[in-house]
Amino acid sequence: MKFVAVTSCPTGIAHTYMAAESLEKAAKELGVEIKVETEGSVGPENALTPEDIRDADAVIIAAATQVAKDRFRGKPVLEVPIQDAIKDGKAVLQRAMKLERPKADYVTEVEKTKEERSESRSGIYKHLMTGVSYMIPFVVAGGILIAISFAFGIHASEVEGSLAWALNKIGGGTAFALMVPILAGYIAYSIADRPGLAPGMVGGMLSVSLGAGFIGGIVAGFIAGYFTQWLKTVIKLPKSLQGLMPVLVLPLISTAVVGLLMIYVIGKPVAAIMTALTNWLTGMTEANAIILGIILGLMMALDMGGPVNKAAYTFAVGLLGSQVYMPMAAVMAAGMTPPLALALATVIAKNKFTSEELEAGKVAWVLGASFITEGAIPFAAADPFRVIPSIMAGSAVTGALSMAFGCKLMAPHGGIFVFFIPGVITNLPMYILSIVAGTIVSALLLVALKPNLKKTENVAASVSE
Repeated sequence: MKFVAVTSCPTGIAHTYMAAESLEKAAKELGVEIKVETEGSVGPENALTPEDIRDADAVIIAAATQVAKDRFRGKPVLEVPIQDAIKDGKAVLQRAMKLERPKADYVTEVEKTKEERSESRSGIYKHLMTGVSYMIPFVVAGGILIAISFAFGIHASEVEGSLAWALNKIGGGTAFALMVPILAGYIAYSIADRPGLAPGMVGGMLSVSLGAGFIGGIVAGFIAGYFTQWLKTVIKLPKSLQGLMPVLVLPLISTAVVGLLMIYVIGKPVAAIMTALTNWLTGMTEANAIILGIILGLMMALDMGGPVNKAAYTFAVGLLGSQVYMPMAAVMAAGMTPPLALALATVIAKNKFTSEELEAGKVAWVLGASFITEGAIPFAAADPFRVIPSIMAGSAVTGALSMAFGCKLMAPHGGIFVFFIPGVITNLPMYILSIVAGTIVSALLLVALKPNLKKTENVAASVSE
């Protein structure tokens, strides 16, 4: 049998490595294979690859800290206190041997595809997406709270001490104020692990105060991360003082350097770029808005959660902090359209889809409504030359209509579930019409382009029905 494991303790020094050693020794005694990733003070070591996880029979997490488990989706996971692994690694392994693999379904397969894409990211793109993923909850919470404050009246939040004022302060004055520091901090964290957090977040805070916005935050995050990582390689302390590196030496030097660069070199030029971009977006003509909507729609559907899709999404999310809400509406609508279109196509043209695709179509309704564009991936993988152009056309229509109707979205996620929160989406009837129109366009194109299945496949599909 093959196992993978992750060990982690709060300080990331002694117990992390003791647990790993205990598990490795136990594996040798039991005659099984194991690879242990240690999440210590200097960051992950002996990191698990997607191939390691794919080939493993089970996953062991021996930790006293929170360990991300998304990458282990679909695998049996045993979580134990780190002391258990240190005291009796053999017993832990024997428990893991008895775990049963979870049953896979369509949603699990979609989630697995998302995780495989996430694991395959590398370099700048990986670091940017790490920052964005940590930023999203702040933007979602902040945007919805701001929208709810407006539900009391457009000027209700101006009355100090009122509930609308409090909600607006929590959402806009606090949650939105944190989005750029979090983005910058976790970009740096992705590059340099924990020592990158402080310089990244400080650089992000300075970006906000200098008016450099999310672009400045991205720049600050990358500078903080790569500079901190470089310092790790050039500063050599005696072994007895190594514990000072992640908590004192690296954060102190990096924070000072990144802060000075933001104040004296980077902040003002990037602020000028952000001001120009914001002015252009807020003053767009209808024709320019439609063109931007088409571009964003095409990007959202092209790779369904891949780098191009995420570039459009990141662009729209970043603009929320500058009170530019129309691109976010277009992006979410265009991202909902592909799974919804495929679901509709399986309803109106059953003879063109296999029994598995007909079942998948039922789930695609939910995934599309939830703004999970990746719900279209299994269909696109099976027939890319017909599916991808069809969903791109529909998403382009949706994006263009959303921008043309002036729809605005305060939150960067939620799909249909934010439709019911007052104030989150402006011009909601036309927004829904945009999604419906794009969905119909894509579905009709799919029906026109896809051939009928062979008779035997049709029989199988009808039997499944």
